[in-house]
Amino acid sequence: MSTSKYETVIGLEVHVELHTESKIFCGCSTEFGAPPNTHTCPICLGHPGVLPVLNRQALEYAIKAAMAINCTIADVSKFDRKNYFYPDSPKAYQISQFDQPIGENGWIDIEVNGQKKRIGITRLHLEEDAGKLTHVDGGYASLVDFNRVGTPLVEIVSEPEISSPEEARAYLEKIRAIMQYCGVSDVKMEEGSLRCDANISLRPVGQQKLGTRAELKNMNSFRGVQKGLEYEEFRQAEILDEGGVVVQETRRWDEAKGKTLTMRGKEQAHDYRYFPDPDLVKMHIDQDFKDRVRASIPELPDARKVRYAAEYGLPDYDAQVITSSKPLADFFEDSLKYTSDAKAVSNWIMGELLGYLNSNSLSCRKLKLRVKD
Repeated sequence: MSTSKYETVIGLEVHVELHTESKIFCGCSTEFGAPPNTHTCPICLGHPGVLPVLNRQALEYAIKAAMAINCTIADVSKFDRKNYFYPDSPKAYQISQFDQPIGENGWIDIEVNGQKKRIGITRLHLEEDAGKLTHVDGGYASLVDFNRVGTPLVEIVSEPEISSPEEARAYLEKIRAIMQYCGVSDVKMEEGSLRCDANISLRPVGQQKLGTRAELKNMNSFRGVQKGLEYEEFRQAEILDEGGVVVQETRRWDEAKGKTLTMRGKEQAHDYRYFPDPDLVKMHIDQDFKDRVRASIPELPDARKVRYAAEYGLPDYDAQVITSSKPLADFFEDSLKYTSDAKAVSNWIMGELLGYLNSNSLSCRKLKLRVKD
C-alpha cells in the first residue's frame, strides 16, 4: 500500500470558546470545572417565555478573531436557529449563523519543513456551545452537564486546501497561537476551549474531482489530530488500492487503539432547517466599531517572528518556536530586560526550558515561570 499515488485533501472545522465571564445570551458564568448543572438558567436551558440578550464582549471577540485571520467583516450579520435533537442541547436547536456570518474569505500562513503555504478560511461564525455528555456503565447510560450550554464560541472553517496531517497540525497550532495572542480565548484543548473536527479524502494524483470524505472527531490534542489523520490517510489508501469504495461516514479517533472507528453513517446533506432567530435582531457592524476592534489587535505571531529575526538576530527556526506560544514569547522578552544577549536567552529556552517542559508534558503557561525567579 502506498499513499504516494493519492493526493490528500483535508478541511478543518475549529471551535474556539471565547474567554468571556458570562455566556453569550445570558448572565450565567462560563467558569470551567464547576459542579455539574450549577451554571444554568431558564435562558440557556430554553424555557418558554425567556428572551436571549447578546453579550457585547462575545461579539467584539468574534470580530477581533475574524480580523486576526484576515477575514472580511460583514456589515450586517444575524443569528439563525440550527434545529436538531440531541441530549446535550436542551432547546432542541442551537443559536448559530447560517448565511450571514461575522467574517468570510480569510487566510493564514503556515510553515512545514521550511515550506510556507497559505490556507484559505471560508468563514468564521459566532454561536453557542452545547452541553457535555459523559457515558457511563459501558455506554448503557449517559450523564449530561448543561454548564457549557450557551458558552460563546466561534467556528473557523478552512478551505479544503490542507494537503497532509502535518499541515493540519501546523494550521491548528497557528490558529491556537493567533487566538492566544488576541486574548479572545485561553485555547486549552484539555478543557475543550479549542476543539477540532476534520474532513479528509483521497483522490488519485492529478484528478480534480474530490474523493469521498470521512469526518473525524474526538481528536483532543495536536498529536491526536495528526495521528488520527495519518491513520485515516492510510486506511483510505488501503481501501482504494484494493479496489474498494470509501464510505462517507463520521469516525472517531481512538487514542488507546491508535485507529479511527466508525461512529455513524454520514448523510449527503443535513437538513437543519435553519431560519433566522426571531428573538434576536440583526447586527449592524459600522466602520467605527470595526476600526476600534482592529486597533485593539496586538502584534501577532508572524509579525513578532519577523521582529525577533530583525531586532535580535534570532535564526528563523528559533523565532518560529518561541513565537508559537505567547507565554513563551513574553518570557523571552521579559528576560531581555536583564540581559542584552538575546541569543543566549534563546539557546536556554530552546534547550533547557523546552527540554524540561517536553519531558514533563508541561506547557510554559502551566509552569508559571517568571524571569525574577
